[in-house]
Amino acid sequence: MQRRFRQVDVFTTIPYQGNPVAVILDGDGLTTAQMQAIARWTNLSETTFVCAPTRPGADYLLRIFCPANEMRFAGHPTIGSAHALLASGFVSGRPGELVQECGVGLVRLKTGEDGIRIALPAAQFRQVGDEVRAAVESALGAALLDAPVVVDLGVAWLTGQVASGELLRSLRPDMGKIAAAASRAGANGINIFGMDGDVVEVRSFAPHEGTPEDPVCGSGNGAVAYYLHQRRGEQDYRARQGRCVGRDGHIAIAYENGSIWLSGQAVNCIEGSIAA
Repeated sequence: MQRRFRQVDVFTTIPYQGNPVAVILDGDGLTTAQMQAIARWTNLSETTFVCAPTRPGADYLLRIFCPANEMRFAGHPTIGSAHALLASGFVSGRPGELVQECGVGLVRLKTGEDGIRIALPAAQFRQVGDEVRAAVESALGAALLDAPVVVDLGVAWLTGQVASGELLRSLRPDMGKIAAAASRAGANGINIFGMDGDVVEVRSFAPHEGTPEDPVCGSGNGAVAYYLHQRRGEQDYRARQGRCVGRDGHIAIAYENGSIWLSGQAVNCIEGSIAA
């Protein structure tokens, strides 16, 4: 049968400058194996399937797949799927709000002219040994300012900071070493940031999971937000990601009433149907 399909570019208002996600709006009736096969075929970092919710209070269930496996949560697929859902005519019972059910539970979203905002899931922190820090620095070819930390908000990112955004953009990491360091830390990938004034620059690497460098990573930016919150408290900021791979994504982070909100814009690039 034909199922409604959109491909959405996330963290941008300019098509082809953000991070694409494939969204199948009629996911009900597909098996997990079928969903995984479609995600492997699209070969994007994530493909999502919008299904009927199973938990009270949820507007929809979102299943998120990368080419190799299903994910419990991811940031840019959450924003892109919500954008596609609203553009297709979905109306929430709470104007300006959505509740997504996914592998980490219920995730709150707010919608408006300034984009879509996600209340990030709670994060778990895990310290790593000196040998992991040394492995990351060897992979990057640069020193970290402090010990990296695994920040897990449904995706586990080994997160650390370098001296500046300019330095970060100049790095040419060894992907084999990146994969080995991430595996040693038990993380999905390595997420590094640097600051140019008030703007945070981010790069996210997950070569052992099929994404050498994610163009603009929502969960990676979420991990940075948690990392910075531990070190400097509640300071809102803006981030950029993707310039090293020919993109230019923009993310905003805000701290409100004990929650961290990550927001970005999205734009539709492809609309049609998919045979499934």
